[in-house]
Amino acid sequence: MSAPLPYLQRISNYYQTLGYGAPYRWAEFEDVPFHTLGKPLSQARVGIVTTAAPFQPDRGDQGPGAAYNGAAKFFEIYTASTDVEPDLRISHIAIDRDHTSAEDQGSYFPLRALKSLLEDGTFHALSPRFYGLPTNRSQATTINVDCAHLVDLCIEDAVDIALLVPNCPVCHQSTALAARALEAAGITTVVMGCARDIVEKVGVPRLLFNDFPLGNAAGLPHDPASQKKIAQLALELATTADAPQTTVQSPYQWSGAANWKDNYSNADLLSAEEIARRRREFDQAKRDSPPKK
Repeated sequence: MSAPLPYLQRISNYYQTLGYGAPYRWAEFEDVPFHTLGKPLSQARVGIVTTAAPFQPDRGDQGPGAAYNGAAKFFEIYTASTDVEPDLRISHIAIDRDHTSAEDQGSYFPLRALKSLLEDGTFHALSPRFYGLPTNRSQATTINVDCAHLVDLCIEDAVDIALLVPNCPVCHQSTALAARALEAAGITTVVMGCARDIVEKVGVPRLLFNDFPLGNAAGLPHDPASQKKIAQLALELATTADAPQTTVQSPYQWSGAANWKDNYSNADLLSAEEIARRRREFDQAKRDSPPKK
C-alpha cells in the first residue's frame, strides 16, 4: 500500500500559493477520551453522523459531478429519519472532484450498508434519526455549539455507537472533534475517514481509514459489497479497540486512477494563470455562500 496523501502539508501549501497568508491552524489535542462499549455489538444501537447536506432544489447544481457550490452549505445540526434513504449531496464541500463524481450516495453515507448488516443480526438497532454535522472552520463553534447539540441528540436517541463519516478536509476535523465530545459523554465512536493525518492530528478514539479520494469514506462507489464490509469493519473496530488513537486501515484499494494522490490541491502542478483563476473562483464561492445564521 502507498503512503496516505499528506493533506495537512498539501492544503497549507495550496492556500499559501493562492495568496491567503498564514496557514490554517488545525485542532490538536494530547489527551483523547475513550469509552469502551459496555455491551455486545448484537445489543448496540448505532447512529450515523454525516457532513453531507440535504438536497436543496433552489440552491443551484448539487448533482453528481457538480462544481463546488457554497450556496448549498448548512450551518446548524440537522436530523432526519433513518427509515427511508435520504437525498444527500456533497457539492458544498471540498471533495476530490477530479476523481469523485458523488454519483453513489452509498460511498459517503452508509445507511444502506448498515441496514444490510442489521438484517444479518450484526447489531441490534439503528438510531431512529441520523445527524448532519456542519463543516465549520471555527473550532470553537464546532466544539461549543455543534458538538454539544450532537451529544444531546445522541443521548436522547440512546445511541451506543456513533459512526462519523466526513468528506472534505475540514469535515474530518469537525467529525474528529465530535467523536471526542461523544466519547467523553459515554458514546463509543468510530470515524470513517479518508484524510488520516487530519483525524490523527486532532486525536480520536478510533479511525477506520479508507485510502480513497475525499468523498468516499463509506466505501467504493457502485460497490455495495465494499460498502457493507467497510461498515462492518467500523462496527468491529468499535468493539475491538482497547486504547484511544487506534487506527485500522481497510483492505480496499481505490478502483479508479492509480495516480489520484498526485492532483488534490497540488499547487506544484498549477500554472500562474491557473492559480489566479482558482483564487478568483474561491473568492466568488465565498461570496455566494449563504450567511451564517
